Amino acid sequence: MMANLLNHSLLPSLMIMASISLAAYAILDFISFVSVRYRERYLHEAAMELDDVLIQMPAGRMLDLSMAISAIAALLTFLLLKSFSELSWLASATVAIMAAILLFPLPRLGLRQLRKRRVAKFNEQLEDVLMEISSSLKAGFSIQQAIEEVGDEARPPISVEFRLLAQECRLGVPLTQALENMNRRLESEDFELVATAIITARQTGGELTGALERLAALIRERLRIARKLHAITAMGRMQAWMIGAMPFVLLIGINYVAPALLEGIFDSIIGYALLGGVFLLVTIGFLVIRKITTIDI
Repeated sequence: MMANLLNHSLLPSLMIMASISLAAYAILDFISFVSVRYRERYLHEAAMELDDVLIQMPAGRMLDLSMAISAIAALLTFLLLKSFSELSWLASATVAIMAAILLFPLPRLGLRQLRKRRVAKFNEQLEDVLMEISSSLKAGFSIQQAIEEVGDEARPPISVEFRLLAQECRLGVPLTQALENMNRRLESEDFELVATAIITARQTGGELTGALERLAALIRERLRIARKLHAITAMGRMQAWMIGAMPFVLLIGINYVAPALLEGIFDSIIGYALLGGVFLLVTIGFLVIRKITTIDI
């Protein structure tokens, strides 16, 4: 009877269905776990980045915006490829998915660019502020009064940061801790020197006015050298973008001029593997050129 049961076609089918169901459940459970962890990490990092640029917006909105941009990019890419090219449905869907993946981090990249520009502007304003604080100290003001004077000025972003620093001091936070908090928030090498100089002067009783004036001169010289290096490496940065875009521009041009040359590229796994390898090599080359043209001072 057992042999008849095993020879029956229903039992192997049930076993196969159970195995597939268990495998699908395990895969879905893993995907769910990864997505939940990624969402938590994304929201945490996005909240920190929003706080860095002082934007009052829930971190969940950033995730919604990223998903909306990805969905719109995928839809538009698919429609454009089906309307103006002869690619198959599979090739168009693959390119659309790649476009969605590439554009998903766009909002966070925008936040990082805003933060980078904000810190750069802060560093440019820091030289004048140091001279103002030094003048206030020479006039008999305390360091906290000089900081409050800077915070009262309408000169963002540095006035906003010094206003937050003054508010922390008024709430009872020691100046040393408030400076460390500001330094951690900004992550500016120039302000780190300033914070270290102020903390050291308060602990050792050294002359602060002269130290601030020397730091102002140092920051002025660093900005001058940085602007000069930015101008010198401008051609290298442009070449990086041109070299990175050239293979894809040629691919689009060949597809319109001689589509027979690309026959099989978008219709086989080997073709997609070659495209992925080209994209990887171009990305590595772009990053190498950017690394060479980025000079730290």
